[in-house]
Amino acid sequence: MLLFAVALVSGTMLIWPLLRGRAGGPWVSAQQATLLINREDALVVDVRDPGEYGACHVIGAKNVSLADLESNPEVAKRKDKALVVYDDNGQRAAKAVGALKKAGFTKVYNLTGGLAGWQQAGLPVEKS
Repeated sequence: MLLFAVALVSGTMLIWPLLRGRAGGPWVSAQQATLLINREDALVVDVRDPGEYGACHVIGAKNVSLADLESNPEVAKRKDKALVVYDDNGQRAAKAVGALKKAGFTKVYNLTGGLAGWQQAGLPVEKS
């Protein structure tokens, strides 16, 4: 029984990254996101509420609500260009990534850890 439990936990740990990559992903680390920003001119999209955005956000990020995501002119013109989407922890961003992929966007990435992950990596933020 103990051996079975160990095997189950080990298998779950191996499969989890694959499942996570499908749900609301692909996911990128803060470091990978900076490469996308610097090398591919990725647009960073903050899908949090305006109040949350105003308190603190990734430098240069555009605040776009989930409801307005596909119709936002700045986002709409980037269907084939890199977009890095984030929120506080990846939940709303996962919905946004899914919606954008469904709408035909080809290079959409979810920032692992959201804004907290960005800050933990020591990367700059600003207030509005």
